[in-house]
Amino acid sequence: MSGKPVDVVPDVSVIIGAYNAMPYLTRCVTSVTEQTIGHGRIELIAVDDGSTDGTGAELDRLAEEFPDVMRVVHQTNSGGPSAPRNTGLELARGRYVFFLDADDHLGPEALERMVAMADANGSDVVLGKMVGVGGRAAPRSMFLRNQPRTDVFTSRVYWTLNPLKLFRRELIERLGLRFRTDLRVGEDQPFVALAYLHAAAISVVADYDCYYWVEREDGNNVTLTTPGTQPRLRFLRLMFELLEREVTAGPNRDLLARRHLEVDLNGALTHLVRESEPDVCESALADIRRMLDSWCTDEIAERLPAMTRLRFHLARRAQLQELRTVIDFDRSGRRDKVVVDKGRAFGAYPFFRDPAVGAPDACYDITGQLPVRHHLDALSLSGTWLELRGHAYIHRVDTHEAATEVVLRERESRTEYTFPARTTDAAEVTTAEGEGLYDYDQAGFAVRIDTATAADGGPLPAGLWDLFLRVRSQDIVKEVRLGNRRAPDIDSRPRPHLARLAEDRTEVITPYFTKPYDNLTLDVGQRKHTVGPHCTMSGAGWAKDTSGTLVLDGRMDVHGLTADDLVVRARRDGRTVDLDAFQTVTLTGGRVELRVDLARALAAKALHWGEWRLSVAMRGPGLPTLPVPHDPALRPVRLRRRGLPAHAGPLPGEDSLTLRLAALDPVAGLRRRLRRLIRTKRTKRTNRMKRTKGS
Repeated sequence: MSGKPVDVVPDVSVIIGAYNAMPYLTRCVTSVTEQTIGHGRIELIAVDDGSTDGTGAELDRLAEEFPDVMRVVHQTNSGGPSAPRNTGLELARGRYVFFLDADDHLGPEALERMVAMADANGSDVVLGKMVGVGGRAAPRSMFLRNQPRTDVFTSRVYWTLNPLKLFRRELIERLGLRFRTDLRVGEDQPFVALAYLHAAAISVVADYDCYYWVEREDGNNVTLTTPGTQPRLRFLRLMFELLEREVTAGPNRDLLARRHLEVDLNGALTHLVRESEPDVCESALADIRRMLDSWCTDEIAERLPAMTRLRFHLARRAQLQELRTVIDFDRSGRRDKVVVDKGRAFGAYPFFRDPAVGAPDACYDITGQLPVRHHLDALSLSGTWLELRGHAYIHRVDTHEAATEVVLRERESRTEYTFPARTTDAAEVTTAEGEGLYDYDQAGFAVRIDTATAADGGPLPAGLWDLFLRVRSQDIVKEVRLGNRRAPDIDSRPRPHLARLAEDRTEVITPYFTKPYDNLTLDVGQRKHTVGPHCTMSGAGWAKDTSGTLVLDGRMDVHGLTADDLVVRARRDGRTVDLDAFQTVTLTGGRVELRVDLARALAAKALHWGEWRLSVAMRGPGLPTLPVPHDPALRPVRLRRRGLPAHAGPLPGEDSLTLRLAALDPVAGLRRRLRRLIRTKRTKRTNRMKRTKGS
């Protein structure tokens, strides 16, 4: 062992098992030493598993360069990744352990983000988003969004069983977890599956590229180079036994079993048809058929992709030649045009409706697999009218006899209203997305929905209304949420809109795109998005061109707002006066200016002497009243009013603008003018005397 151990217990121990990993190794190690979490919080344990290409020497060099972080162990070759990982576990002292393959590397913030996620949520396992490099396909379905606390039954985390994750070391030691050294492939699955199943919580960091999963140019990744069916069937038997032992029979166990069938057993079939020894092939096929009989129930089979169902059907019937043909077709990437018949879609895979093979249509039925592809080109809300324009089609189904409807569905009550869309020409979609096989010319849609009559002739009730597209082609009907694919110029910010849904009802409608899935929803009635944060009053001043006129400035980022929706309100001793008869309102690009003629309001006796607190109100139930901030720079002014002179001035010490309206005392005013006149004369006399002395 080389390198210096660190006295302080680190947050995370990074374990790298390395065998003939040059030149990838250097980048792998430096990606750890450059982590933003800092050297004081990590230790790096690198285990050279008998390399012959200079890997060991490079590890020693790096350990000398980073002695405060890194230590190296050299051992004889074990033949697989399990032994070096286990060696690293015996030496690890961190609160968490992270396994890093020597071919791969980390994003700079990876460990900091994953440790923070684990600490914040009490997580025992944290998955960091993986990114494929060099053509390697990384897992994706579990990284669609951050998940602070989840488990294997309510998320897709079980679909990645590699160990390239953050584990709480206390959990590893409590369960006595170590990697199987008797397995060439799949050695990590029992380790990870048990950690998942016993974790207090599992977290997912999906908003940062944590792990770069590299496809080696020489193709020497262990999983990719291990041949044969039996190594894969061996770990599969162990995993099925583990599920029987750890998970109660029922939907949860079926869910996890489906992952092993769809991914692992399906992959084993690819190796089965390559077996050159008849005895080996026959033995492996017998094992596979037993696994299918035991685990692939009708309920599970219905949820499998059609190609996998077809493979399993042929394997169960020992139709190896046909199985080889189907697998070769699948791996070729070739796809013939989908067959649509009586409202169902079938993959044009080999032997479809071939009586000599006898595979049922259910093995080819891809109706449930076909997604709706859609795009929102335009979105507008004007008055009470919502307008949408875009295209939508069922992938790999011609848009013959096609129709699209927009569905508004209230999230809690599930009440829904449906609006037929007008079909528009979309020849450009066929050109761009038709794959040279499919006609999507009738995929375009345009629709106008009047929210004032959307609810069977009445106004749309308050609630969160999710928008869906219901797409029909050749009697196949599919539904999809709308909005996550849209034109870049569609404003994604939630911006409220004032809509007059009825003569006595003005409602706030806020289109917004939900997180994390980015789908379109209408918030009717300020359920999630209130108007208040979009409206503020910024200050007050006196008009220079009109005596006694107060000018109020603010920001009103609300669509559909008009001058009639705003009123300056004065309040005194429980009495409220709306000054709309004495105001003018100017709205320009989200800015608002309200001018209030206080002199005229006094003359009309709408206001009287006293202290009045001012605010700006938005008309309508549930709409906010905005205080006007007090401005110390605002000075008192004289109001020209017939009869008794008056003045208006801000009241100091108030958090919002309060004006004192008061009559001017003529005698007191005369005395003030006399005092000013005397001071002026005294100043002039003093100045003359100073000039005389100086001369």
